[in-house]
Formats: sequence, structure tokens, C-alpha cells
Amino acid sequence: MIQLKTMEEIARMRRAGRIVAACHREIGRRLRPGVATLEIDRFAEAFMLGRGAKPAQKGYRGYRFATCASVNDVVCHGLPTDVPLRAGDIVTIDMVAELDGWMADSAWTYAVGRARPEMARLMRTAKLALYRGIAKAAAGARLGDVGSAVQAVADRGGYAVVEAFIGHGIGRRMHEDPQVLHTGKAGTGKKLREGMVITIEPILVTGRPNVVIDADGWTARTSDGSRGVQYEHTVAITAAGPVILTE
Repeated sequence: MIQLKTMEEIARMRRAGRIVAACHREIGRRLRPGVATLEIDRFAEAFMLGRGAKPAQKGYRGYRFATCASVNDVVCHGLPTDVPLRAGDIVTIDMVAELDGWMADSAWTYAVGRARPEMARLMRTAKLALYRGIAKAAAGARLGDVGSAVQAVADRGGYAVVEAFIGHGIGRRMHEDPQVLHTGKAGTGKKLREGMVITIEPILVTGRPNVVIDADGWTARTSDGSRGVQYEHTVAITAAGPVILTE
């Protein structure tokens, strides 16, 4: 069942989202060759706790960390490690902050050092796909409009969308209805209504969109070793249009 939020509740989620956004900005300043994703994870946890928020991913279904850290061919749910990052790596940091019972979720892909041209292009395209999807998330539109917009950007760029992982509703729980696909046909799917809050979080890859899960039960990587990137925002559907809560 889809849980509609009041404007007051959306404002509460926005406060959580601002913590996530500020943490991402700080992470962007800290990611460089030689830094380990476990260091970033510890920083993010301390950052959230220091602002009165909780890292909602920690403890979720037994997950042990405050963030997911997905490097190179890992497309999502990567476990932070003490392995130093190298120049040319790409890493996606995904986090959920819970503040006063309300959650906000955002993932961002960073280049470690200077991005290789092909990775810079992939990152630009994935970010554009996210924002084109957000632009379609208006009251009265349909979820297929969002997915179609994302897919069109990926197709034009020559990239594939990983369909195994999707966006979702969010509020007091990390995962709520509806499911938000990043592919689809415009004019189809559930109608977006004022008060809905969803995540839009496409993953684009340079190769095939098939993924395999590591023995840890979490880490999802491309089956062909190709690179993947992900950008995610939490978005509220309002009478004034889509409002990004994690920006």
C-alpha cells in the first residue's frame, strides 16, 4: 500500500535528506587514491550521528555498515573494505539517514582522482538519466513516464540499464510501495499522486546489464566485468512538481 505524506512529513524527510546531501559533499572531498571505503563508511556514520540522525542501513537485514560502497564492476550493495582506492577507480556511495523516524536515501558515484574519459561520459549520462526521470515525476504522470525517460537517455548514450535493482517508496520505512522501474513505456504504470515520496536510482553499465551476487550475499557486480555507475535522489511528488529532498 502506498503511504501518502503530508507536507509536514515531507519537510521532516527533507531535513533527513539535507544531512545525506551534506554528507555526500564531504565524502566527495575525502575520496582520493589511498583512501579505503571503510574509512568513508566510518566518516559517514559519525557524520550522521553527529547531526542527530541514524544510518538506517546499518542493521537492516543484518547489514553491518552505514553505507554501501560499490567499486568499479560492483553496481550496488558493495561492502566497505580496507582496500585502498586507486586512481581511476569509480565508487558509488549509497546511504540512508533516519532523522526523527523519517528517512532519506541517496547514492552518488565518484571518480577517484581524474576520471578516465569513458568513465566521465558514463557518469554524465547516468546523472542526466536520473534528472530526466525526476523531471517526469509529476502528480498525474505515471511511473512508466519516469522509467521511459531514464531508458531513453541510456539508450542514446549506448548504455544498458540494470533492471534487477529498482527505486521504491520511502518514508518511515526504507522500502515502501511503489516499485520504481528505470525502464518502461510512457503512459503506463501506477499514477503518481501528490504526497508520494519515491527514490529514483538508475544504474547504467558499459556492458551487459546482467549481475551476479558475491558469496557475501550483498555485493552485486556485472557478470561481464563492465563498469557501472548509479545516481539516486529521494523525490517528493507535490502540487508544485517534483521536489528533490536529498539535494
